[in-house]
Amino acid sequence: MDEIKQLQSIIDNSDNIVFFGGAGVSTESGIPDFRSVDGLYNQKYDYPPEEILSHTFFMRNCGEFYRFYKDKMLELDIEPNAAHKKLAELESAGKLKAIVTQNIDGLHQKAGSKIVYELHGSVHRNHCMKCGKFFDARYVKAAEKIPYCDECGGTVKPDVVLYEEGLDDSTVRGAVNAISNADTLIIAGTSLTVYPAAGMVHYFHGDKLVLINRDPTPMDSAADLVLHSKVGEVLGQMRV
Repeated sequence: MDEIKQLQSIIDNSDNIVFFGGAGVSTESGIPDFRSVDGLYNQKYDYPPEEILSHTFFMRNCGEFYRFYKDKMLELDIEPNAAHKKLAELESAGKLKAIVTQNIDGLHQKAGSKIVYELHGSVHRNHCMKCGKFFDARYVKAAEKIPYCDECGGTVKPDVVLYEEGLDDSTVRGAVNAISNADTLIIAGTSLTVYPAAGMVHYFHGDKLVLINRDPTPMDSAADLVLHSKVGEVLGQMRV
């Protein structure tokens, strides 16, 4: 039995699947990942991306933050790929109970998924730091430099978890609860090196652990099935 048939069998025999995904889930939609050879962290800017994407940098050099953020991270016309679409189908069929994602692109919701725990926030939610007014991503993208609130003039900040910031407590609780109750956990498109998010997989005590990632991960040896392939190419072959 090959790996695709094994995965199909696991899905067929599961009724509480949770999907834990990282940047590799969206690369097939054209969004660059962070740590691969051609990812964001290996491109050259005036400052290292890790510094730009920090709370301190945002507060001290907001204009430069938004120059990078709008140019490299605010992809608003990208479409979901086969992975996003198949996960939405699995949820509709009652197989998949939740998605836990490290991505901020909103592609799971765009594909139709309903229960999505966004550990690192979303580019589609933005709020004025002064009055709290909500703004969508297109408002931020359209701003000449720094987006300011059209009511009070405060700086608008994306609901994206920057370095030095903590994860949202309610999102973490929801994700941990989903993972701990799953009978199958599918981890895909993540190196499992970004904490605290990666540590959440240790709450899984179910039956089958599946890993889909282009490169090996620290969890490969613990998995029941490992596929070193593109996530969309694998999930796109699954029958619901």
